Amino acid sequence: MKMTKDTNNNGRKGVAVITGASAGLGRACAREFAKNGYDVGLLARGVEGLEGAKREVEEMGRKAVFVQVDVADADAVDKAASKIEQELGEIDVWVNNAMNSVFSPVKKMEPDDYKRVTEVTYLGQVYGTLSALKRMLPRDRGSIVLVGSALAYRGIPLQSAYCGSKHAIQGFYDSLRTELMHDKSNVKVTMVQLPAMNTTQFGFVKTRLPNKPKPMGKIYQPEVAAEVIVYAAEHERREYRVGYPTLQAIIGNKIAPWFADYVLANNGIKGQQTDQPEDPNRQNNLYDPLPGDHGAHGTFDDQSTYFSPQVWLSLHRDKLLAGALAVGGVVLGSMLTKKWSDKYDD
Repeated sequence: MKMTKDTNNNGRKGVAVITGASAGLGRACAREFAKNGYDVGLLARGVEGLEGAKREVEEMGRKAVFVQVDVADADAVDKAASKIEQELGEIDVWVNNAMNSVFSPVKKMEPDDYKRVTEVTYLGQVYGTLSALKRMLPRDRGSIVLVGSALAYRGIPLQSAYCGSKHAIQGFYDSLRTELMHDKSNVKVTMVQLPAMNTTQFGFVKTRLPNKPKPMGKIYQPEVAAEVIVYAAEHERREYRVGYPTLQAIIGNKIAPWFADYVLANNGIKGQQTDQPEDPNRQNNLYDPLPGDHGAHGTFDDQSTYFSPQVWLSLHRDKLLAGALAVGGVVLGSMLTKKWSDKYDD
């Protein structure tokens, strides 16, 4: 689905709603949608972060409305959607980004940990999708982006609640997509699978680790994923995979899950911790937002990249294919011309 600009509304492409918009990837998405001509509805719990995101969107010349909401509350999410439509207009894009997690071995997890992470990370996406469908299906248009992870395919140690929730989103997405296809609906849905990113979550989430948590493996800045999410909202594709490590994890686990077990058992615990001890009493955002405006980036800027060759190839694959076909046509035409020329010359 490609959206065209509304030439009667200051070049606006439409209205995009982002959950978890106050910080991290959601904050980067808010800027990216605004840059691409969208007015933005911002949903999250942290008021100061929401105010900061609204200010950034407006500085880019777009309108923004924020609603303080916990995505684990289905009724509140639906009311927030109604408010955004009242103030900005019909919702064209809905991005389910909000998440929460707990860094902890399973043996130290508590039942309430699993319940809360599941309510936010999995059910939050379900509730957001239901609110979007309620408005998009009668219009027979719109785009829903579910934000996944390589961990939707491959669980890793210390993040069992998060991995379980991302796996659940993948199953929900498969069911929804096939139903929309059966109904021949013009409402489009896609899922974006993420790599390790330098977002605020590593300083936010609840942890029982002795050292501070960190992203595992190659780290990408959230702007890399935000670009893909905006593209995914406008160009229907079954799935987008951000970064080569995501592609490697998904395909590798399909081929040899036993090898992934071995690698993660040996490297997955230490690989998710820095050398700095964690304060066992530090605040976390499992139940309540942390005060302040924390922006999009975490504390790993010096280890993170803004560019992924795999993403560039993925987003330009149609043009690359067209170019390859054009070159192939020229080569083939030259060969045929030479063949006929040689034949008549003889």
